[in-house]
Amino acid sequence: MAQFRKATLASLGLLAGLAAAPAALAQAAGPPQAVAPQASEIRIGLIYRPVPAPSSYDAQAAPEDEGLAGAKLAIQDNTTTGRFVRQSYALDAVALGTAAPGEPPPQSPVDAARGLVDKGLRFIVLALPADEVLAVADALKGSGVTLFNAAASDDRLRGTDCRADVFHVAPSRAMQTDALAQFLAFMRWRKLFLITGPQDGDKLWAEAMKRSAKKFGLQISAERPWTFGPLARARGDTPTRAEALVFTRGLDYDVAVVADEAGDFGDYVPFHTVDPRPVVGTQGLVPTTWHPTLEVWGAAQAQNRFRRLAGRLMRPLDYQVWAAVRAVGEAAFQKKTTDPAALASAIADPGFTLPGYKGVALSFRPWDHQLRQPMLLVQPQALVAVAPEQGYLHQRTPLDTLGVDLPETQCKLTKS
Repeated sequence: MAQFRKATLASLGLLAGLAAAPAALAQAAGPPQAVAPQASEIRIGLIYRPVPAPSSYDAQAAPEDEGLAGAKLAIQDNTTTGRFVRQSYALDAVALGTAAPGEPPPQSPVDAARGLVDKGLRFIVLALPADEVLAVADALKGSGVTLFNAAASDDRLRGTDCRADVFHVAPSRAMQTDALAQFLAFMRWRKLFLITGPQDGDKLWAEAMKRSAKKFGLQISAERPWTFGPLARARGDTPTRAEALVFTRGLDYDVAVVADEAGDFGDYVPFHTVDPRPVVGTQGLVPTTWHPTLEVWGAAQAQNRFRRLAGRLMRPLDYQVWAAVRAVGEAAFQKKTTDPAALASAIADPGFTLPGYKGVALSFRPWDHQLRQPMLLVQPQALVAVAPEQGYLHQRTPLDTLGVDLPETQCKLTKS
């Protein structure tokens, strides 16, 4: 009996030890760790056309990755801020080609956009001309996709051809010419000689300049079309040079304004006029969204980060694509959500602001979805001024002195 009692007690002790072992292991391991939630991913599309390399030397030629590099930088920036709210970002870029002789037509912007939508994307940045922006917007109407126009400056996209699902990061021509006109009025250079090129874009830019001149009290004292061909691209021509000099003779003006969006002749005009006059417009002193010499308001850090990423300087289209992608990231960070409908509503909200290295917060106008932003006035190697100029006031924000204001707009937004 005594041996049986000892064996029973030993068995009970062994069972107690086995029962206590898991508890001891758990105590040694510490409290259970919570599983971190997966980050929510936002995919943003970009549709653009790579620019072919120039056949000869051109210091102003666009790099092949213009715009794309800006999107990549914005994805990095969005990821940096998004990690604090468990958000991640990815870029789906579609490069549209051009058809070579004997080859099938390349993918259209509409097909490219539909392909991105089929993959689940609900935010697409378009670095395309105005007609293609409209084609994509109309094809995707009602699909819940938010589009960003990063390249087309046509005023009609903010007017009679506006679309509720399109936000414009590229400045309109009206914003560009208003910025220039403010500077000329500030400098008291009030008499303008307007030189208009033969392209449709040149004529639209000239019309915008006339409107801005009237708005800010300037006078178009002379106006002539350019008929001497692409002298800037031809690198000069001595016989034609004499005709260009005669072209400006006998005119009374303070500044020559060139409307040459294609860059055919504008760079030829400076120092070829009879009288010594400054040249402004699409060449000479130019209104733009970004320039390598902008280094205040934190822009120097952005310039350096871009240079490390792309191995080159940041260009206006890079900045405009960057701002479009960042708008999505900023809205997602502010609202702590990745829901596409909620983010689109947040971006359209008048209270939404986007930091843009311009000294003031940027926002979208509720009446035409144009991004409010200061415009830089630059020459090739220097920042000259920033518009709006001091003294130009507005009941909402001085930024609304640039471009078409609410009482003037022809845009009637209707949500899909």
